[in-house]
Amino acid sequence: MIPVLFHLGPLTVYSFGLMMALGFLVADYVIRLECVRRGFDPEYSSSIVITGAVAGLIGSRIYAILDDLPTYLADPKSMIFSGSGFVFYGGMIGGILGVYLVSRWYRIGFAVTMDMCAPAIAVGQAIGRIGCQLAGDGDWGLPSTLPWAMAYPRAIVGWNPETVLKLDEHYRLVSGFFPGVRVHPAPVYETILYLGVFAILWSMRKTYHPVGRLMYWYLVLAGAVRFLVEFVRINPRVFHGLSEAQLIAIAMMIGGGVALILTKEKDQAESGQQPGEKDRRPATNAVRA
Repeated sequence: MIPVLFHLGPLTVYSFGLMMALGFLVADYVIRLECVRRGFDPEYSSSIVITGAVAGLIGSRIYAILDDLPTYLADPKSMIFSGSGFVFYGGMIGGILGVYLVSRWYRIGFAVTMDMCAPAIAVGQAIGRIGCQLAGDGDWGLPSTLPWAMAYPRAIVGWNPETVLKLDEHYRLVSGFFPGVRVHPAPVYETILYLGVFAILWSMRKTYHPVGRLMYWYLVLAGAVRFLVEFVRINPRVFHGLSEAQLIAIAMMIGGGVALILTKEKDQAESGQQPGEKDRRPATNAVRA
């Protein structure tokens, strides 16, 4: 863990902030490549990323406030001045709303835009989780004896009985701290899995697919990643041993799966294909889509 990278006078450069910035830059580059391939203005990517980043940070903070409203009501200034309290799902909702506004401004289809964004979101998440790992921001998992389990003694949130937790027989989080305890490095798991999601989506982008299909696949794959990793993370279980994040992940997978089925049936109906018949249309159609 390297929570603080260095100081420049009064300025402190945090590893999490640096990786977040790097995630946005890489996402911008990925979207820019797609803009060039599809014949759009490359500057469209910067507008998407900047607007999506600002709206995403706002949405993330709002989600965090609503998710823990009593704490914030007890100390309202923490809503503005706290450096923590960012939740990905809130950021995703805010970012999507921001991207929608940008697509309307440029008069480029929202579904096409989201298809370009899907791989970028996945790689951005992967890089962001590296920041979580370096900072030790409390995203680690439950105690583990696996060979790659690790301790976070320099974690920015502290490494103590209040932050090292385990599940009891009733799926309640209780202290799991003891000298020498090690835990699942959940951010590492997510980095690897989200890079896998990026690789899958990136490989699919040049093949023919109905508009919006890449984003629907992102919802399915990213939802599956979060659902699986949550089993070893230290988030409260709220419904039959599942966390709130897992319930949202299930909704993502169902929503993306239903959308994939509906768009496939619609595309087959419009092309006159029989169900199960292989689509032989050229990949160049994906650009016109």
